[in-house]
Amino acid sequence: MALEHTDGSAYRRAADYVAVALIFLRDNVLLREPLRAEHIKPRLLGHWGSCPGITMVYAALNALIRERDTDVLLVTGPGHGAPANHANLWLEGTHEEYDPALARNEAGLTELARRYCAPEGFPSHLSPAVPGTIHEGGELGYALATAFGAALDAPDRLVACIVGDGEAETGPTAAAWHSPKFLDPVTSGAVLPVLHLNGYKISSPTLFATMTDEELTHLFRGYGWDPRIVDVTGKPDGDPVADAVRDAHTAIRAIQTTARSGDRPARPAWPMIVLRSLKGQGAPEEADGKPLEGTFHTHQVPLESVHQDHRQLEALEAWLRSYRPQDLFDDDGRPSADVLATVPDGERRIGMQAAGDGGRLREPLDLPDLGPYAVDTPQGPGAHAASPNQVLAAWLTDVMHRTQDRRDFRIVSPDELASNKLDAVLAASKRACAWPVDEYAEDLAPDGRIMEILSEHNCQGWLQGYLQTGRHGLFPTYEAFAAIVESMVNQYGKWLKMSREVPWRAPVSSLTYLLTSEGWRQEHNGYSHQGPGFINNLLTKKGTVIGVYLPPDANTLLVTMERLLSETGRINAVVAGKQPAAQWLGLDDARRHCAAGASMWRWASTHDGDDPEVVLACAGTIPTVETLAAADMLRRDLPDARVRVVNIVDLCALATPERHPHGLHEADFADLFGHDTPVVLDFHGYPSAVQQLLHGRPRPERFHVRGYVEEGTTTTPYDLLISNGTSRHDLAVAALSRLRGRPAETGDLAEHYARRRDDLRRELRRTGVDPAEITQWSWPTG
Repeated sequence: MALEHTDGSAYRRAADYVAVALIFLRDNVLLREPLRAEHIKPRLLGHWGSCPGITMVYAALNALIRERDTDVLLVTGPGHGAPANHANLWLEGTHEEYDPALARNEAGLTELARRYCAPEGFPSHLSPAVPGTIHEGGELGYALATAFGAALDAPDRLVACIVGDGEAETGPTAAAWHSPKFLDPVTSGAVLPVLHLNGYKISSPTLFATMTDEELTHLFRGYGWDPRIVDVTGKPDGDPVADAVRDAHTAIRAIQTTARSGDRPARPAWPMIVLRSLKGQGAPEEADGKPLEGTFHTHQVPLESVHQDHRQLEALEAWLRSYRPQDLFDDDGRPSADVLATVPDGERRIGMQAAGDGGRLREPLDLPDLGPYAVDTPQGPGAHAASPNQVLAAWLTDVMHRTQDRRDFRIVSPDELASNKLDAVLAASKRACAWPVDEYAEDLAPDGRIMEILSEHNCQGWLQGYLQTGRHGLFPTYEAFAAIVESMVNQYGKWLKMSREVPWRAPVSSLTYLLTSEGWRQEHNGYSHQGPGFINNLLTKKGTVIGVYLPPDANTLLVTMERLLSETGRINAVVAGKQPAAQWLGLDDARRHCAAGASMWRWASTHDGDDPEVVLACAGTIPTVETLAAADMLRRDLPDARVRVVNIVDLCALATPERHPHGLHEADFADLFGHDTPVVLDFHGYPSAVQQLLHGRPRPERFHVRGYVEEGTTTTPYDLLISNGTSRHDLAVAALSRLRGRPAETGDLAEHYARRRDDLRRELRRTGVDPAEITQWSWPTG
């Protein structure tokens, strides 16, 4: 397409006018008559302060698209600047594409204004209902990492990312500036950050805005960027932002062209833009003696007393008329030819960007058959040991091989692959590293699809951007430190919940965490590493968008991961162990068990599990071992007791079907746990997680839940279990206390188990190691 420079001033005025109208007006949106109080919305919501800057960037990207036919996705960090995004989407006609009621005429603009910040309308920030959006921006700090995730393995895509100067103060953003070191200019696209310095947060100056141009230049060059500073606070003629975007795009194409010709630059300095503008540029200079334009008083809604103060109403009308709407819209309210001259066509419009609805780009993963990777169990349950993570890693290696050409699967991890025994995948793809490394290092490559960085926030943002644009991935991390991204999970869970309610959005691949180095085997690292609370946080989300899985062995882990890497629209947590452990189920049994979510293990129960006096239930690798060991003790010492063993692999199966789609139906729940049978349930995490899931089940008080109760230190594994009341001896004692009708018999045995537990504890504390009675226990065969 031939280069075509078009003055975008009319477009920018129109977008700013519409943004102001969305914040304030519910009627008379084009000022066909004098403004009156009844034209004003009863509740004024939204943030004007960043809107003018967002439109400057949007208009500059429009010019780039028209002139160079560029594939552009926009990620907007200042999410509460949504009025600007809506204004641009309406002007370019995207809103009308998705909803004819939002047509580019006066009626459509009136409808958009009435929906903005209204019940069942658009919120004050970006949301899944906003076309072209993959990032909400409601919580600050994550836009830049998300933008890089969207650029990975998309060589023709330019992801523009507006970073607010308040957002830039956050730790996640600080870490995300390092992302170009992981970006391969051959196989991936590019990110063009625009740091928007408009001077203020809600009520105080931003740190970045206090820095000089020289300080900013040194800072970003130190990160490895090539910063370009654009100052529009003096309201210059022309469009210096568009000029800077063109210049940056030229530099990006030069880096990519050089790299793709076989001459990879050692330390590519990708361009970025620092945009200095006035806070709330275009607003009245002052009102009631208080300065507005260029101050924090325009951060949210200027003229907040417009309903009661006639002078403010006059100031609002003057502000709106300063954009000369009569020159921007025709008699029907359609944008003028001058305005539309700068708008890209068809699918090149930013709001129509295909990656903005990435589920439509998603293709199912080519997953290998589990058979060759499953652990055989010819000698029965528990006779063979395997590391679940190592077994999974072999299968994931095949997944990486199969996706080499399509490049639509990545693993992100905080430098923990080797620690978690997943490093076999490095045989299929190296660790991403685009910069040269002078010191000794292994398994690094510019085009690697395994990304390790000691920033869980970066991992989360990268993966969200990757999934939201139609790809697949996995996030292995230490269980205790998954909590670092809990706030991001909260935001993403809300995104997925709302996405389900947007009829035109296609579902994206599920975000799956593999929580390993789990707390019960972090006795050597100590109390700080013993934290299973990520599960509790996840369970606060809508049941339709979350899942929690505790596969008890390697084969159930394989089956679980096969399922989760195939599904869409969820956040899943899978807890798995890395150390060699007993294998309980063959592959076919593992498939049946995982499909059921929970099942009786007849081979571990007495009397074939029929008519139980007590149910021993378990969820998690270590709880499964301890529960089976307790069952073994009882069948040996009290063989006539009727004990049923139930294993739970899908934790949400415990919930009622009304609260979670995986919840067992009442009849199935009763088949496992009976109607009034006492249940001793040993759980991997905090007991409160299970207790909340059981709410709504008949007689939940019969469930005695054991789990982690915040007791821990640097000790031995069995001592950690005893400290939390989850050892096999504790479970057996709890079961005996619930057997009815034989108090003398069970009381003596319970005392014996308690004494033996205490003797073992004294011994392990003397020697510093767990006794062979514990470490060498195995399920009896034959």
